[in-house]
Amino acid sequence: MNPHNPIVIVGAGQAGMKAAEELRLKGYQDDLILIGEEPHAPYQRPPLSKAFLKRDISADRLMLKADDFYELQKIEPRFGERVTAIDPQAGKVSLASGGEIGYSRLLLTTGTRARSLPLEGVGLERVYSLRTLGDVERIASELTAGMKLVIIGAGYIGLEVAASMRALGLEVSVIETADRVLKRVVAPDMSAFFETLHRHNGVEIRTATLPRRICGVDRVSAVELDDGEMMACDAVLIAIGAEPVSELASAAGLAVHNGIVVDEATRTAAGNIFAAGDCAVFPSRRYGRTIRLESVQNAIDQARAAAQAMLGERVVYDPVPWFWSDQYDVKLQIAGLSQNYEETRIEGDPASGSFALTYLAGGRAICVDAVNQPRAHMLARRSLAREGV
Repeated sequence: MNPHNPIVIVGAGQAGMKAAEELRLKGYQDDLILIGEEPHAPYQRPPLSKAFLKRDISADRLMLKADDFYELQKIEPRFGERVTAIDPQAGKVSLASGGEIGYSRLLLTTGTRARSLPLEGVGLERVYSLRTLGDVERIASELTAGMKLVIIGAGYIGLEVAASMRALGLEVSVIETADRVLKRVVAPDMSAFFETLHRHNGVEIRTATLPRRICGVDRVSAVELDDGEMMACDAVLIAIGAEPVSELASAAGLAVHNGIVVDEATRTAAGNIFAAGDCAVFPSRRYGRTIRLESVQNAIDQARAAAQAMLGERVVYDPVPWFWSDQYDVKLQIAGLSQNYEETRIEGDPASGSFALTYLAGGRAICVDAVNQPRAHMLARRSLAREGV
């Protein structure tokens, strides 16, 4: 392994870009290569299901940096390039276009992909998933007011797209196999609030409902439900969550368990290979378990930590996670993780559209969901950090 080889970052999303930027800010002056499969420079993903889908902003406003950033920072961009293999022993990556690149340190920021659904008919035209800029450009170009869209999955992406499509004048139905929306991430009171919100805005919500198959000849025409009902539609969005992109790491012999396993300094067992962002599983002393976070906050902060660790600084990454979701005129801001909560407490009136829901375990707050209450969100983040939760 050549210590004079560049630092190579595989994955040109929010985390990859932030790590490259942090390396330069910290004084790293040697060669730095940023490789990404998409043909675009790194861009913001949260607006994809909201402002960009509604055509409120253009693609250029999604870009995280100006066009000349990479040249000015002497970051070599390899956009539209795919890494096919990692050789930890030789310290090199292989490229789909041919050739290899040696590295002194390697950072994997490969992110996630939309989870697939093993359902008959998923290959028909106008059956979509939503993860990339290209996905949204395709959806926006093909769907127009008056069309009927069926969304399979009532998580954040499914509900955000439902809100955006209603704003564009589409008819929207949401199918969810669980008995309430957002069941995996929020308490029943919060689920009820969002179900009411969407129904009030004209969205049909079907919980405890299983899709049997997607029907059509070439192009989708209906979704058949498990009870035999046929829901006619012009398009289908599959929004059943995301899964970490970790095949490169696994094939290279790195530990993978619902993501690429790293220590509190973002380092894999290979020593000079690191991982950060949505693809990384890391130990949290705060929560007493390993966690993987899919959020902008984590992508940015863990990427910074990885850059510092690659430069030899002592790093202990253990954040208070925070997230947000915009639907219609509602902003949900979450501080902490609600898993394993024992009870909840509501402050404010959900009917007013402004309230906070606190999750407690052992009598202590572990998470706060704030609806249109930015001050409550900030106070919760500070409190959770101070109390070590």
